[in-house]
Amino acid sequence: MSVTCRLARTDSYCRYLLAKDELLKNILFLALGLLGLSTGWAACRQHEITPPPQVRINGDAVMIVVHESSTYDARFSTKRGVDEAIRFAKDRQIPVIYLQDDTPEEFYFMEDCHPDYWVFSAGGEVSFDVTASHLYIVGGHLELCMSAALHDIIHQWSRRAPRNYTITYLMDAIYSNGKMIDPADPFYHDFDRFLGIVTYGRPGGEHWPKLSLLETMGIIRKEDHQLNYLKQILPRWDTTFPKNFRIEVQLNNSVKKVLRSAEGWFPPTVLFHFVDSALLLSELQPSVSN
Repeated sequence: MSVTCRLARTDSYCRYLLAKDELLKNILFLALGLLGLSTGWAACRQHEITPPPQVRINGDAVMIVVHESSTYDARFSTKRGVDEAIRFAKDRQIPVIYLQDDTPEEFYFMEDCHPDYWVFSAGGEVSFDVTASHLYIVGGHLELCMSAALHDIIHQWSRRAPRNYTITYLMDAIYSNGKMIDPADPFYHDFDRFLGIVTYGRPGGEHWPKLSLLETMGIIRKEDHQLNYLKQILPRWDTTFPKNFRIEVQLNNSVKKVLRSAEGWFPPTVLFHFVDSALLLSELQPSVSN
């Protein structure tokens, strides 16, 4: 007879206690199982790194995720944005490539641990061929590693036969330290105050919390100031693409602003398209399954 039943006064009460013990055991096992799953979701481990020469991009669009790690985005400001972005890409069969540096793997926080490729990139450099003409860019950070990635990609494009190119920035999935904001900018005080709040009590350096690009745009607010800021954070298209390329910038569904015109009726065009979120794109571009 079990200890539980020896303590019971009747057989029915004994059965009740045994059933209660079994229920508590099941709850405990379930809780431990969920804990194990949540730990597995928290980090992408034991994945294969693909050498750059072996990367093959199928199709004319690709999404590149640059160093999506809490090593840099300590407050997870881009967590929901990057997960939605990757979901958007996979729903439309757009290849997804994660760039990983040498910081701890457990700090990478994408929900989806199964891109088409994991590629090592210490500083955001892109040493594989980006053959697609439409790039979706997420991760960060905007002023450093992402900037390096974009400069490598547009350099590749500029050396190929002229055609149209698009870079779509998903702003709620891009983190930034705001260093392109000048103290003379009219919105600098608001930016400095917001950054001071999210970094309060934190150590300095690149490990401090970042802002998402969408949050930065919310601080700037005025359309003409937003346009000027977006111009400043673009890669150096002016020294990369020859004069026969037309250059445009667009915010969400606004009219396209021409940064540089080109001769001819249909010149090759590079569009830098800034979008609040992949959720907005999802409304405009149905998934393949639909």
